[in-house]
Amino acid sequence: MINIYQLFPRLFGNKTTQTIINGSITQNGCGKFTDISHEAIAAIKELGITHIWLTGIIRHASLTSYTEFGIPKSNPTIVKGIAGSPYAICDYYDVDPDLANKVDERMKEFHHLINRIHQQNLKVIIDFVPNHLARGYKSIAKPAGIKDFGEDDNTSQCYSKDNNFYYLPGETFTSPIALAEPFSIEPSFNEYPAKATGNDCFAANPTVNDWYETVKLNYGCDYENHLQSEDDYVPDTWQKMLQILEYWAEKGVDGFRVDMAEMVPSVFFEWMIPKVKNHFPAVTFIAEIYQPHLYKTFIDAGFDYLYDKVGMYNRLYDVLCYGHAAESISICWKMLDGKDDKMVRFMENHDEIRLASRHFVGDPFVALPAVTVSALMHRGPFMIYNGQESGEKAEGISGFSGDDGRTSIFDYCTMPQHQHWMCGGSFDGDQMHPEQKKLFSFYKKLLHLRLENEAFSQGEFYDLMWANPWYTEFDPRFVYTFLRYTDNQKLLVVVNFHQTESRKMRVNIPEDAIKLAGLAAQNNEFWLADNLLDNEPAVIFEPENLPMQGIRLTLEPMETAVFELYPDK
Repeated sequence: MINIYQLFPRLFGNKTTQTIINGSITQNGCGKFTDISHEAIAAIKELGITHIWLTGIIRHASLTSYTEFGIPKSNPTIVKGIAGSPYAICDYYDVDPDLANKVDERMKEFHHLINRIHQQNLKVIIDFVPNHLARGYKSIAKPAGIKDFGEDDNTSQCYSKDNNFYYLPGETFTSPIALAEPFSIEPSFNEYPAKATGNDCFAANPTVNDWYETVKLNYGCDYENHLQSEDDYVPDTWQKMLQILEYWAEKGVDGFRVDMAEMVPSVFFEWMIPKVKNHFPAVTFIAEIYQPHLYKTFIDAGFDYLYDKVGMYNRLYDVLCYGHAAESISICWKMLDGKDDKMVRFMENHDEIRLASRHFVGDPFVALPAVTVSALMHRGPFMIYNGQESGEKAEGISGFSGDDGRTSIFDYCTMPQHQHWMCGGSFDGDQMHPEQKKLFSFYKKLLHLRLENEAFSQGEFYDLMWANPWYTEFDPRFVYTFLRYTDNQKLLVVVNFHQTESRKMRVNIPEDAIKLAGLAAQNNEFWLADNLLDNEPAVIFEPENLPMQGIRLTLEPMETAVFELYPDK
């Protein structure tokens, strides 16, 4: 069972309390590798986490200068925000100098962080961004004998199977961003011939809505003629990326979250993943992917897990924000056609709006029924984003990202609610207010339920919604329920999405579910339904009456319940 904690070090360890819009690293502060201390990692583990996804580790474009350390300066016209996007990578063999106490020892500090995480028996995941690089990419840390991207490219050709980039011969790149104070004295960025932009924009003048700070990588796909390189040919970009992945795996990285995997030909992954796993068999690959028709292709290519964004996340978003019926959640697992256990589910990550933001539901407790369904319906990984467990709201403007309900990944900023848990580095939560402690306690219980109950970690899933239609004593518009079970454990999950009203209900369990889950009565015995999330007395029921009389329950507004079903001895 995998519980992932997405941790953005720049944000996670930042203790600054007073920040300004578009503030520098000196003004607004920045978390460091060392802030992810033994105490922090122990607290994350105690929360119920098994894997830490470290976001923004590899050196990326930024307006903070480290030229005194031999690090090339980024041009302001090709950087988003002051801190820069962690997905505009400048050197695949280097780590972000912002995160180091001693810049010239930054890789050593990252090694120490990996060791600290492993000492707590947790796994380390980092980003692998195969589709694009920063427009100003230049490696200063690559091992001897490795050539840089584009070093041998024939720039007179738009496409060549051996080129690392796509070119627009005869055209000069024009940034949509003009130089402004205090950067007006900087020289203009010169790129000739222009390269194609990361979001498949084959124009020399991308717009501000394009990924203008990045360039598209060539994996042997001729986009103009819709052709992929022949099966037995290995493009140079493939070899370079394999070297990069093995470089990080050798440093102790346990897994890779593959950014925008669907924008890279699947044949590359079919070739690359087995080669990495041949040397590092335990390495995990997670694909960020948004096209369900490609799920099977990428699973067959070797991915261990895929994002479940357009299915489960979007459906739960619609239930929470637009009043869609809870029973519509069942569409999600049906459409996956048995791929549930391959899906990473979440209700927050760096791309999505914070649950507690006014741009979403505005109250983290309103979202807990959705969080519960997302976490408990399957055996695949469940992920939370740093600050989610503390009710982070992402209020106001930090800089480039604006006021959009997301904690900015482009700016030096903070997570004020998270700082209450951090407590200056003790991570004892003493500064949390009572509602925060209640929220944190819920996430801890939920994550531990996944780890400590075999029905969740190993068990089967049975959707009970079809057996509980609207004309019975059940409200499928606001209530969702399912079983998780093994031979040894039977768990009934019920959630009430209504924000202001309780729901009295009768949860019917049909005969085939009784048989599959092993709920049949012996000697007319009574059974108990004991809620693992509260201390209320257990509900008594008779298994032989489950199809027609069910289990009678009452759930308060926004309540989630996990009932363990067992014979009353």
